[in-house]
Amino acid sequence: MRTVLIVLFDGVQSLDVTGPLEVFAGAESYRGGSYGIRTASLDGTRVRSSSGLVLVPDQALADAPDPHTLLVPGGSGTRRPDPRLIDWLRAHGPRAERLVSVCTGAGLLAAAGLLDGRRATTHWAHCDRLARDHPAVTVDPDPIYVRDGNVATSAGVTSGIDLALALVEDDLGRDAALTIARHLVVFLRRPGNQAQFSAQLAAQTARREPLREVQHWISEHPGDDLSVESLAVRARLSPRHFARAFRTETGTTPGRYVERVRLEHARRLLEDTADGIEEVSRASGYGTPEAMRRAFLKFLGSAPAEYRRRFHPVSTA
Repeated sequence: MRTVLIVLFDGVQSLDVTGPLEVFAGAESYRGGSYGIRTASLDGTRVRSSSGLVLVPDQALADAPDPHTLLVPGGSGTRRPDPRLIDWLRAHGPRAERLVSVCTGAGLLAAAGLLDGRRATTHWAHCDRLARDHPAVTVDPDPIYVRDGNVATSAGVTSGIDLALALVEDDLGRDAALTIARHLVVFLRRPGNQAQFSAQLAAQTARREPLREVQHWISEHPGDDLSVESLAVRARLSPRHFARAFRTETGTTPGRYVERVRLEHARRLLEDTADGIEEVSRASGYGTPEAMRRAFLKFLGSAPAEYRRRFHPVSTA
């Protein structure tokens, strides 16, 4: 049995706790004897989450045996943590076989020196601060989770579920993780190197209606001609004016926006359909399988066929 200890403190983000907890609890239901899950606060007293939800721990941290997996959630309580919590993490973190953080919990691990010399991530809004306050940590702001040896850090809130599913897949296999994901009605297909934002979320929404219409058009028609010249005509602007206005209002260039939309569209087709690689490449605007392959290798580190093998759901028919 793998013991999982989840650290609680005032100001903890409740979903950072309950999301991974439900994953591990689902794994225990799937295969009894797989996980023993405990929660603990510094003094064993109840804590109030950032949303006001009161959580009652199983025990005090001082009474908790060294776990297999030590999970440190985030929340507003990480901004000015109790020094005793940092001291406990510094002493007990290295004893865990697997060290995990969700969201700004990475800041607590970093404060305890447990991320020094490692690559890590956290919620996008806190990446700059983590990098500034802890220069010994290599902060990657893009992925939804990062794994470096036995240490795993994840981005904001729901990414903790993604990371927990990945850990269960490591421990019990893909079928177990897929069953839990289906039970929780979440995807098992978000790889750790998936960006924290989709193209539509990463880019700002343009203020002017013609540019907003172009953003929507790109998303709905990734296989069409999406050159600057073609999009400028749709926006009723000159190509130069369009490119400048699009970047000013969205924070990215038209080319980069199109690139991300096409990648996301291709990924969805590979995940959700049985369409062939060539068909997917055409529908996503790449034109050729080789062009799509280059994009996948550049941004995801795997070829389309490998991506499908890893993230296409197993048929239950």
